[in-house]
Amino acid sequence: MIDILISAIIYLIVAGLIWWAVITILGVVPLPEPIKTVIRVLMIVVLCLIVISALLPLIPGSHFHLLR
Repeated sequence: MIDILISAIIYLIVAGLIWWAVITILGVVPLPEPIKTVIRVLMIVVLCLIVISALLPLIPGSHFHLLR
């Protein structure tokens, strides 16, 4: 159980770093606003999948692992 909790914390830290890096890069790169919006939406979907895959193993009786 503790190893699942540690991996969930690592997943969430990595997801936060990815989000920070993409938002920082989007602020620097001169892209049109619609493209920036599409990239943000795609990042939110990907980050939601990462968070779900990190939290699902914590549910008792759950044998579903999205990214494993």
